[in-house]
Parts: sequence; structure tokens; C-alpha cells
Amino acid sequence: MALILWCVMIFLFSNVPNLSSGLEQDFLLRKIAHMGEFSILAFLFWLVIKRKKFGQALIFLMVFFCALDYAILDEIHQLFVRGRSGNIFDVGIDVMGIVLMTTILLMIQNRKVIIQRRRT
Repeated sequence: MALILWCVMIFLFSNVPNLSSGLEQDFLLRKIAHMGEFSILAFLFWLVIKRKKFGQALIFLMVFFCALDYAILDEIHQLFVRGRSGNIFDVGIDVMGIVLMTTILLMIQNRKVIIQRRRT
């Protein structure tokens, strides 16, 4: 449910024309927000997909490509919103957030495996 709500939230923000914070650093803030929102999206996809009995590598590939697909769809959606534009650069920023989160999750997962091996 959290995944769906987060996707809806991203959609709604993308539907706002001329989204701006009004601050001098607006461009940087929007790019950081892109990274953050897609990091969270990747985490939520991971929570859903990890329940399935796939191998670890497949889980992370699925998380990456599901989040990437949503990033691309989000930019396509913005092409149809007055005052907004779809931007491949923003997909790249989103991918940075996705890679950051999947890297963190992989590191945590690998640490758990190492700790379990030491116990046996």
C-alpha cells in the first residue's frame, strides 16, 4: 500500500505546473528531491519484491528496473503538464537515487550474510 501511495504522490507532484520552492537554490533543491523521492521508491519496491522467493541479484535488478520505469513514465507524464517538461537529465538524477538506495540495501544484505556465516 505504501508503494502505491508513494507512486500517487510522485504523480501528483509531477502534475503541478511550474513546481518551485521559491528559494534561490530552487534548481538544486528540486534535483535533491528527485534523488530522494526515487530512493524511497526503490526502497518501497524492494520491500514488496523481496517477499518473493527470487535470488538476491534478481530482486535488485527488478527493483532497479521497476523504479527506472516509473522515473521514465514520470518524465513522459510531465510532457503533458502545462508548465512542465519531461527531461532525460531528471531520469539520470532519479537513477542516482535508485542506485544509491539499491547500493545501501545490498551492503546491508551482504553484511547480514557475513554475520550469519560467522555464527555458523
